[in-house]
Amino acid sequence: MGRPGNAQTPHILTVPGLMNSGPGHWQSQWETLFPACHRVDLGSWDRPHRNSWVNRLDQTINALDGPILLAAHSLGCHAVAWWAALACPNWSDKIQGALLVAPPEVDARAADSRLHGFAPLPQRLLPFPSILVASHNDPYMPFERSRELAQAWGSQFADAGETGHINAQSGLGDWTFGRFLLTRLAKGQTSARHGKGDAYVSDRGIGDGSLHYPS
Repeated sequence: MGRPGNAQTPHILTVPGLMNSGPGHWQSQWETLFPACHRVDLGSWDRPHRNSWVNRLDQTINALDGPILLAAHSLGCHAVAWWAALACPNWSDKIQGALLVAPPEVDARAADSRLHGFAPLPQRLLPFPSILVASHNDPYMPFERSRELAQAWGSQFADAGETGHINAQSGLGDWTFGRFLLTRLAKGQTSARHGKGDAYVSDRGIGDGSLHYPS
């Protein structure tokens, strides 16, 4: 029996990437800010294994009742994409949306050989609404390549400016722009789904980024 959710408040599952996310990372800060926010323990943070990560993500989702928002960073984005490809059909209605932040290149051009096990990148449409967020100076994925990936996944594309890998080193705190995007997913305000990955939003003029769940 899964943990009960709330009809108005979805669970937020943070899905970190390689080496996990430390206390200064926006994912860690969200887990403190939002009462329904939990981290997926993917295990083997320093030696990621695709199928193991997919299985652990599937088990975590299976254990929860009610709607779920996924907030993935870096290699965690590819864990979500592979989960969608391999294990998601029975759960697509459970996932209210996925925020996919700074996915890295994982093929032969990958900056870290430990990412190769997630190649090739899944190229199929995600079966739930999603927003892919990219930075112009991310050392792990060129900006235009990220935009192409958003098209392949049917994700709305979000421009985070020049914020590096959008991690703790980016100095984002609890990341106002990310909270704004999560709010869009929570309220069903994403127009990109099932092949409409050309929608675009930037981090200029977004207000205070306060997270308000749909009522």
